[in-house]
Amino acid sequence: MSVKALKALHLLSLLTLSALLEIGGDAGMRAGLQGRRAGFALGGILLITYGLMVNLPKWDFGRLMGVYIAIFFLISQAVAVLAFHERLRLPALVGGSLIVAGGLVLTLWRAN
Repeated sequence: MSVKALKALHLLSLLTLSALLEIGGDAGMRAGLQGRRAGFALGGILLITYGLMVNLPKWDFGRLMGVYIAIFFLISQAVAVLAFHERLRLPALVGGSLIVAGGLVLTLWRAN
């Protein structure tokens, strides 16, 4: 595997872990709001960790967030389907396609 491919895989792993931490942190906050006080502590820790992880790559902030949002969208939709048994509806599929396309443009486009 090339160095460039390894760097891309490392970045994808970091952003995927960041998305999982953010989703877990949001779930913790939701649990806290539902009366399970430990949820606030766990959610806060996970959200702080997410904030650190998502900012580790040395990309400019706009590009980084654009790619991250595409990854976050894909993971959040998977969680919605697998954990909450929600159906993906046409607006989510069309809008999500645009989000992912934007993430790919930000990832692959090399300005000269």
